[in-house]
Amino acid sequence: MVTSSTPRGGRRPGATSTRAAILAAARAAFFERSYDGATIRGIAAAAAVDPALVLHYYGSKRGLFAAAMDLPFDPGDVVAAALAAPREERGLALARAALTAWEAPGSGEVLIGLMRSAVSDEASAARLREFLTEAVLVPVAASLEGPRAMLVASLAMSHLMGVLFARHIARVGPLADASLAGLVPLLGAALQQYFDAAPEAPA
Repeated sequence: MVTSSTPRGGRRPGATSTRAAILAAARAAFFERSYDGATIRGIAAAAAVDPALVLHYYGSKRGLFAAAMDLPFDPGDVVAAALAAPREERGLALARAALTAWEAPGSGEVLIGLMRSAVSDEASAARLREFLTEAVLVPVAASLEGPRAMLVASLAMSHLMGVLFARHIARVGPLADASLAGLVPLLGAALQQYFDAAPEAPA
């Protein structure tokens, strides 16, 4: 039986200290080995807890990354909710979900800081790229058809991220001042074109 004196695995005394140890180990792992290189098992070993406890608290490596990077929401959850809509409504659902999540109180400052860090630092860009590939690109591509699925998904996400950058960081003209009610249908219609793209083989 595992007791409080056991030096490895199991729960530490106090959920708060255990979570803090896991997050500290996760941040170190993600910064040292990037997103793809870090593992739940390695992070758990560094925090002196059982890997099952890490999954109990954070659900997956994706959830752990979001918590360790202090993201206000998990982009994968936002995408999953949008993809649950009928195919002909997914562009609108994705636009609404992404803009609403970004503009929730407390979200913008964290995400702007993350994007600025990715633009100026290659290691930060690599972490963000690997995370978004797993959390966003792969699920969107899986919802599409044909050999161009990953390319089309990449274009859709680039379009969305470009709008977010222009609206919240570059503060471009009317886009920065547009209301959600006015912007969501326009962006949704643009994103829907990617979901409607014909599944043709590349030339």
